[in-house]
Parts: sequence; structure tokens; C-alpha cells
Amino acid sequence: MNLLSTEEDLREKNKELACLYTIYKTIFKSNSITIQTLDQIIVSTKKAWSYSSECVVELEIKDCCLTTDKLTKNTVFLSNVIIVDKIKYGCIKVHYPSEKYTTKDFTGDERKLLEIIAIEIGNYIEKCHILGRNAALQQALERMGRLSLLGEMSAGIAHELNTPLGNVLGYAELIKEQNSNPEIDADLSIIINSIVYSREIVKKLMFFSSEMPQKRELQELKPIIDFSLSILKSNFQNKEIKYELIVKDSAIMANIDSVQITQVVLNLLINGIYASPEKSTIKIIIEDDAENLYLKIEDNGTGVPDSIKEKIFEPFFSTKPINYGCGLGLSLVQSIIKNHNGEITLQNNFPNGSIFTIRIPLF
Repeated sequence: MNLLSTEEDLREKNKELACLYTIYKTIFKSNSITIQTLDQIIVSTKKAWSYSSECVVELEIKDCCLTTDKLTKNTVFLSNVIIVDKIKYGCIKVHYPSEKYTTKDFTGDERKLLEIIAIEIGNYIEKCHILGRNAALQQALERMGRLSLLGEMSAGIAHELNTPLGNVLGYAELIKEQNSNPEIDADLSIIINSIVYSREIVKKLMFFSSEMPQKRELQELKPIIDFSLSILKSNFQNKEIKYELIVKDSAIMANIDSVQITQVVLNLLINGIYASPEKSTIKIIIEDDAENLYLKIEDNGTGVPDSIKEKIFEPFFSTKPINYGCGLGLSLVQSIIKNHNGEITLQNNFPNGSIFTIRIPLF
């Protein structure tokens, strides 16, 4: 009789050791929290219990709840809290049907085993969190390195562009002074304004790696939109795309940096033109309320898949071919809008396309 009892004890010990070994091996192989890993843990836990065929292991962490089998309403159970970073993160339970078992059917070794498993699950989750934070930090460092390199390149490019832009501006102004044709004069004005704007962009490129103070002042948004549309006139014509400018009040004013907001509008319009089919229409809507200015740019393009909506504002993320962009446009747009204490949001247009909405405080 004692020999049988000893053999049973050995069998139970072997089951517990096998359970812990499998859990350790499963956790060691996984560097991220996955349903598959958690499921393997509870399946291994179930096998260690005395009446494994009738027990149900339940694991609850955050918004996730897993069970080895369908859980009945009336059960008796053992439970252990899972602690992660000294905070309760969830719990693990082992159930028996209450009509057949009581809490006395759980052995002392099983209570200790469940406690160890709960600790190991907590350690596993904590390890994944640390690895995730390290990966995010590494990505941030790499991004900072790329931005730093880009800043150095931009400063060099800006320096090289200053002289030819100055020459073009000088000759354009000279031709304008000597010209008497009104149509040519209007075209020259666009050229001169574009060069002046380009020189402002060059100036900002030279400060790409450092914070450059804004020149914010109370001014109307409509002239900025008109100027941006004039610059992109050929872009619209090349794809036979029309634009519709809807302004609720042409005198709407906000405290903005005109050069930076022009960059925002140009980037969004260029993206809209790129994404839109030929002979479609892009809508630009300006409106306000008591506190905010709103700018909407609506296109009828391919839209942005839900799977990448959270990534489109990240630096260097782009869905365009290599020759069409470096993935800094929307990142720059978001940065400028944030510096204006505003926000930019994206939603789907109906039936196709995207709507970018910018909100900027009026004052």
C-alpha cells in the first residue's frame, strides 16, 4: 500500500516537473506575448493536475481570457495573482466541477506549483515588455541617427541652393521691371513668389537639426491656399485633376507661421494629386468655430488601408516608389501642426479616397 502511494507520488512529481520544464522551454523561446505561447502554458498546466481530464485551466491577463476547455458555471478552483512590475496584471485558475470535487482535492504541491507558474508567467510578460521597450528605444535611436544625417545633408544642400536661387530671383525681378505685358507680368509674379518661398524653405533646411523659432502672426489662411494652388497649377493640369476651394469666410484669420503652413498645404495637396485618378476633383475646405480654424483636404484616390493608418505620420514611412518620396512629408506636416498646438486626423472619404482634417487654434 505504501509502495503504491510512493509510486503515485512519484508520478505526480514527474508530471509537475514535466509541466515546469515545458513552461520554461516555451517561455524561453518566446520574446513577445502571443496567444500561442499563453495557450501552451495553460495546456501544460492542465497536464500536471491529479485529475487532469476533468480540470479546466483559466488564464486572464488584461483584456485576454483563455481556457483549456469550456468552463462550466459551478466550479471549485485554485487561483493565483500574476504580478508584472509590482502591479496585478491578471490571474491563473485551475477549476474542478463542484458537483464532484471540493477545494480539499487540490494538493499542497499543486498549490505551490500554481504559485510558481503564476510567477513565471509574470516574469515572461515582464521580459516581453522590457524587450519591447528596448526595441522601441533602438528604433528611436536609429530614427534620430537618420534624422541627424539628413539634417547634415540638408544643411549642405541648402547652402548650395542659396546662390542659384538668389540669381534667379534677381533676374526675375529685373525682367519684371522691364516687362510691359500683363500676362507675362502675372507669370513673373508667381515665379518671384515661388522663389521667395523656396528661399524660406532653404532657410529652414539649414536649421533642420535644431529647433527654429516660428514666425507666427495673425493672418488669413485663404491667401496661403491660393499661393499653394498656383505653385501646383501644372501638377493639377498634368493629371487633369480639378480642385474646388470652399471657404466659409474668406476673412478667417489664425495665429500661424505662413511658411510652415504653406509646407503643410503643399505636402497634402501633392499627396492628394499623386493618389487621385485622372479627371477627379480635390476639395479644399476652410471653416472655423469660436476657437479653431479647420482645413480639410478631400481626395478621391485609393485611400489609406487601416493596417497602415497609424504609421503614415512616422518619419521615412512611405507607400510611394523610391523615386517619388522619402517618407518625410506627412511627418513634417504633423510636426508643424503640433507646433501650432493643433492636430491632424485622417478619415476615409466616401466612396473612395482620404480626408485630412487640420485643426489649429485661432489665437
